[in-house]
Amino acid sequence: MESVLRASQEVRQRYNRLDYLYLNAGIMPNPQVDLKAFYKGLFSSKVVHMFSTGEGLLTQKDGVTSDGLQQVFATNLFGHFILIRELEPLLCRPGSSSQVIWTSSSNARQTAFSLDDLQHKQGKEPYSSSKYASDLLSLALNRRYNSKGLYSSVICPGLVMTNLTYGILPSFFWTLIMPIMWLIRIFTNTFTLTPYNGAEALFWLFKQKPEALDPMAKYHSLTSGLGNNYTKPRKMDVDDTMAEALYQKLLELEDTVRKKLKNEDPGCTA
Repeated sequence: MESVLRASQEVRQRYNRLDYLYLNAGIMPNPQVDLKAFYKGLFSSKVVHMFSTGEGLLTQKDGVTSDGLQQVFATNLFGHFILIRELEPLLCRPGSSSQVIWTSSSNARQTAFSLDDLQHKQGKEPYSSSKYASDLLSLALNRRYNSKGLYSSVICPGLVMTNLTYGILPSFFWTLIMPIMWLIRIFTNTFTLTPYNGAEALFWLFKQKPEALDPMAKYHSLTSGLGNNYTKPRKMDVDDTMAEALYQKLLELEDTVRKKLKNEDPGCTA
């Protein structure tokens, strides 16, 4: 968390306003594939859904940061939360609007998330849990900050082949299966495959008026079988009650972490 605090301090020193804040940092450490579920899904009618969401297919082995937080939770969610809190004076300015844009995932599932296990210490799907939490947090931010000119939106890049994706399975496997994936893209629009295609929703949101966007929607980058990119909103499986409960728990954790940092380093700006 100290690196987030240092970065936000530097931003505040350099600028007096922020119009856009893209929250794209994310990790999926030590991904493990359930090979039985994979082969079963590969030859079933759910093959597209399996590749698009990773549901029932991926687990991760999480670690712990120097702050004592779960690594995926700290990187994918809590660090962003602290950054927004630190940059609030630059994001909430009278007479103008700003936009926070989260990179979420189709792997964000409510079944992987629990308010009683916020950091997902007891589970095996910290990535899915953290991405669902970001969907909730985006909603909570809108409810709390729209009146101050701050708006929050969530995007899903689709299935993009990046270093994170390639790390899930051996390289030779991807070499074998990539032609199949390009073929499947003819029948589904969620296989964006390239980072350029996956960034479509990020660019699309940049051109929209933030106050006109739906806080309950996730904006998906999609690519047609002919290779045309477009953005489409889809309702998120979130509600205000759970979103507000998450926000309150994050505030409590923030207070705990800041006190710990000050105790360890009295000169810390936490």
